[in-house]
Amino acid sequence: MASYRFCVSVMPREGILDPQGRAVELSLPHLDVDSVRDVRVGRRVELTVEAASEPSAREVVQHLAQELFSNPLIESWSMESLVGESADEAPQESLESGSAVAAR
Repeated sequence: MASYRFCVSVMPREGILDPQGRAVELSLPHLDVDSVRDVRVGRRVELTVEAASEPSAREVVQHLAQELFSNPLIESWSMESLVGESADEAPQESLESGSAVAAR
């Protein structure tokens, strides 16, 4: 079995209220930042999957993204394969994006 490193980004769907993003946006003038707008706040999940192949590992991550990491009614997700073991390294490629609604 090999180890495969992935990142799943979860964001509010377009058109869904984003109270965290709004709070950040309202705080920007207090920091003398006037050039930023349309702030959206999401979350990033990094994980390592032990699997026989990268496609098998990708299936596990896709399942987790759809069923555990995101709420299909209000969030969408995207998945990336990461190079190496360090979280500081750049993403290798974007693999998938979607939502649990589209997958059902």
